[in-house]
Amino acid sequence: MKKPTGLHARNIHQGRYDLDKLKEVLPELGNSIFQNEYGNQTIDFADPTAVKLLNKALLLLHYGIQSWDIPNGYLCPPIPGRADYLHYLADLISQSNQGKLPAGEQIKVLDIGTGANCIYPLLGNSIYNWGFVGSEIDPKALDAAQKNLYSNPQFRGAITLRIQENPKAILEGIIKSDDVFDLVCCNPPFHESAAAAAAASTRKVKNLQGKVGKKLTLNFGGQNNELWCEGGELAFIKKMIQESIVFKYNCFWFTAIVSKEEHLKELILALKKARVADRKIIEMAQGNKQSRFIAWTFLNPARQENWRKFRWA
Repeated sequence: MKKPTGLHARNIHQGRYDLDKLKEVLPELGNSIFQNEYGNQTIDFADPTAVKLLNKALLLLHYGIQSWDIPNGYLCPPIPGRADYLHYLADLISQSNQGKLPAGEQIKVLDIGTGANCIYPLLGNSIYNWGFVGSEIDPKALDAAQKNLYSNPQFRGAITLRIQENPKAILEGIIKSDDVFDLVCCNPPFHESAAAAAAASTRKVKNLQGKVGKKLTLNFGGQNNELWCEGGELAFIKKMIQESIVFKYNCFWFTAIVSKEEHLKELILALKKARVADRKIIEMAQGNKQSRFIAWTFLNPARQENWRKFRWA
């Protein structure tokens, strides 16, 4: 697949942020806006408070999310990139639905590791009106995500949350025997250790600030389970593939973001061993950052057609 050079065509976050409009809906953002050396309005993207306020304003202006917050130190996601994943997921379904984009709460999505921000369910329901189940291993993050749902009545009944009580499991203990999901999405922990996560965070802040102070402050936050796991994203996705075999007929498309392109070869081999019926690699881009997600299904063409007729037709 040809690699894209920008955001998905349906993504509304094209070009620069309209900070004037964002400041109108969230006046407190104005305290974080300044004019850079080129005469353009911007914010300090190394400042976690400014980044959180930007997110709150984006969610309010573009998605009607009136109240959103995360505890200090938790992952503050870049909204345009998160929306991009959802738009490509919609395309993935449409390819299995005669080119039509299925929308509405009859489309059920499982978000693995929804986090305190609960961003994929919030965006996915706002954009496509999909129903979501979000899983989370951290009770504090789950409580924060639930508060975001309580603060926005439009999501009640459309988004539910489940705690993952087994730290060694991903899908097991979350997917019930009678569950049916059209999509499973996941942005897995990227790093293979706490030290690797800390080193990467230091580099990121240094790139933004030009230097690193005595105390490292992450603009995007992130708890241990959000940033790293043993073996990193490769081990996580391989385990997800193995567990997906048990739920091969509960879900149409399993997907996971793959940050490192060099991991694809080993992941494709894992999918072959799992005997999936079909697999895809979908490329994405945000600015200079290239990313992608891998998708797989155990449904053969006949089962896919039955799924389409009974769930999407």
